[in-house]
Amino acid sequence: MHAVNSTSVEKDVISLTFHQTMLCTSVVVLVVVVVALVVIVLVVLVVVVVVVVVVVAVLVVVVVVVVVVSVLVVVVVVATASVV
Repeated sequence: MHAVNSTSVEKDVISLTFHQTMLCTSVVVLVVVVVALVVIVLVVLVVVVVVVVVVVAVLVVVVVVVVVVSVLVVVVVVATASVV
């Protein structure tokens, strides 16, 4: 009888330990998934910011080129008109 109780207690302890291990494993997996999602979101945000910065830089370059070309055209027209 005592041996049966002891075995039963041991089985309960083993079962409890198993459930605790499964719970810890579940928590670890959940934390890993959450961290992975956060990292993915941060990477996407960084990529979006980089794309926006590149687009803005290209637009600034285009505007500068247009302004410089316009000024050169005006200078050439004025110079040509003054010569003629």
